Amino acid sequence: MDGIRSQTSSEASARHRPPPPSSVRVLGIDPGLHLAGYACVDLGSGDPEPTLVEAGVLRLRSKASLAYRLGQLHDDLEELLDELRPQRMAVEQVFSHPSYARTAILLGHARGVVLLAAQRRALAIDEIVPAAVKKSLTGNGRATKLQMQTAVMGQCGLAEPPDPPDVADAIAIALCGARRLLFSLPA
Repeated sequence: MDGIRSQTSSEASARHRPPPPSSVRVLGIDPGLHLAGYACVDLGSGDPEPTLVEAGVLRLRSKASLAYRLGQLHDDLEELLDELRPQRMAVEQVFSHPSYARTAILLGHARGVVLLAAQRRALAIDEIVPAAVKKSLTGNGRATKLQMQTAVMGQCGLAEPPDPPDVADAIAIALCGARRLLFSLPA
């Protein structure tokens, strides 16, 4: 892995273990070109809530060219997929505001790399709008970063809020993606 990976893990050794039988492993990704948050959760059949396996951030070389960072994101993500072995991926849809159109276009490049990595592995992909992710964790589709970090900390039983916020966002995306499956798993 060319980038630096920081992690917050409830079970650091769980990375190399496949998900338990009759469960689904979901990898949530918060795409970025400087920091890309990731979180892996397991959802067992009959479990009321997903369990956090690992979460962290991929730190890309911020002074490198866009093409280099996209390649780095791809390589880092491939390694993460090899280690965590998810069956599904949840990715936040790009939020676009007219004042930040350039940012949305650049973020779309990173998101494309993430979607391609999932597609090449035949992973089911859940694309979730940011407001739905926020609402599923806080009850408020316009929650702030701090509100999201606090909600993730409480719902995952973490000692402190995930930092940087990209980690909390990725955990929220993974939890939201897994919770959408609750009604589709056999009891």
